[in-house]
Amino acid sequence: MPSPTSVHWLSLVGSVWLQTINGPNSDFPVYSSQLKDVKGISQVQLNFLAFASDAGKLLGWLAGVAALYVPLWAVALVGAAFGLVGYGVQFLFLESPRLAYWHLFALTSLAGNGICWINTVCYLLCINNFPSDSRVAVSLATSYLGLSAKFYTTMADTLPGLGYSNARRYLLLNAVVPMLVTLLVVPSLRVVRPGSGKRTDVGFLAMFAITLATGACAVVGSIGSKSLGLSSKEHMISLYVMLAVPLLIPVALRVRESMAKIREAAMWENRVHDLCSDESVVEMELEVASKEEEVVEKEQGVVLEHGEEVGGLRLLRRFDFWLYFFSYMFSGTLGLVFLNNLGQIAESRGLSDPSTLVSLSSSFGFFGRLLPAFLDYYTAKSGYSISRTASMAALMAPMAGAFFLMLHPLDMLLYTSTAVIGTCTGAITSVAVSATSELFGTKNFGVNHNVLVANIPVGSLCFGYLAGLLYQREAGGSGNRCVGAACYRDTFLLWGLTCAVGTGLCTALYARCAKRTHGDKNGPEVSGAGSTVV
Repeated sequence: MPSPTSVHWLSLVGSVWLQTINGPNSDFPVYSSQLKDVKGISQVQLNFLAFASDAGKLLGWLAGVAALYVPLWAVALVGAAFGLVGYGVQFLFLESPRLAYWHLFALTSLAGNGICWINTVCYLLCINNFPSDSRVAVSLATSYLGLSAKFYTTMADTLPGLGYSNARRYLLLNAVVPMLVTLLVVPSLRVVRPGSGKRTDVGFLAMFAITLATGACAVVGSIGSKSLGLSSKEHMISLYVMLAVPLLIPVALRVRESMAKIREAAMWENRVHDLCSDESVVEMELEVASKEEEVVEKEQGVVLEHGEEVGGLRLLRRFDFWLYFFSYMFSGTLGLVFLNNLGQIAESRGLSDPSTLVSLSSSFGFFGRLLPAFLDYYTAKSGYSISRTASMAALMAPMAGAFFLMLHPLDMLLYTSTAVIGTCTGAITSVAVSATSELFGTKNFGVNHNVLVANIPVGSLCFGYLAGLLYQREAGGSGNRCVGAACYRDTFLLWGLTCAVGTGLCTALYARCAKRTHGDKNGPEVSGAGSTVV
């Protein structure tokens, strides 16, 4: 089985760093209330701005098409440039009356589209550079997207001396940070053929340990920094150090590869005069290489065990796609809408600092995104593979319960439900990447997954607009502000019922896939790997 080289691991580290900064829209709840006051807009208009970031995903499929024709590093730079313009112009002219509401909407949509371009690069790098462990690599990389809100809030807390308002400080970070990090990782953003060495699990085990430690660092900063006496600056430095630690993996592998080449050269010199031995060695090496190529082909073919290669208009004609589309909308997208409204929810409940709630959801979202990687890694070693659709259905049920739990006005239940929704939303988002390739193949993945995430702006518009209307109704004659648990009571009830419907749709999709898989067992073997799907 082919082994990832130091170059492969360097691409994974680059993907991790890109994912960490590729959620600039996740800090919107922190400064949304101030933005509302500065521009004098209503709650409905504010929810439309939250939708604007998702609206950019309607054209996210362009990133998948571009990735077919231009280098991945160029695709990433385009995405970062969109964010630089989208948030940068808002930062420069936020307090100017010339920056109208529709300008804010268009610029936020442009920045939201840039997120799709960077995500596409990360997904394709993980799938192509780790063909035998693509699920694990994708889950590891995307788990760091859950740290975006935490990353930006921590950085903003340590930069109070800039003299800008809270909203402008976040807009500046959202514009500049993604471009700087993208320029830093450009050399690592390339697809490389699998190595020829023996496969090792040390790299993934080390990455799991580092990722868990990073998540623990984020959680401590979210809920325990004050009790431990840890300042924001100290917490930021510890977070930066943990993000830099994964770089040790490709460095260690590079050293090992160099030592292996030196030993191989020495051995070759010792037997250079033994012609017969040389011929046998060459034959053995050719045989091993051919076997490794066969293994890679078989591993890449496993994804077709559940579905065929589907793309273009054929995708839109598939009933499975629409079950998948709406089940994702009624769960993962609904969770994102809830997270976008956290600032207003915290304000209505009388919480003094909404960034605490946002950091909490971000930290638990990180662990939620990491959970599929653990399950994939350990089940694969035992010869089993957990169905993506079954995993998604199992994650939707707790989300529905969490929405119903928030009907009670107790603040502790709000924090608990936020942690549950953050965890499940992160896990569903991570699982969906592998589910797309499992259901519709990897050939057109870049386009297919961006077509799927078009459900995010649709759901964001519907659910966000509904939440804004219900909020305004409860506010009544008190202007644009509503105070009390009743502000979002009807919204939580409707969201909980919607999530329950999404659970049913995803269960139906799993049943259809399981029936088709069991029906194929009477036919010829596809993968030859002897893996079992549960």
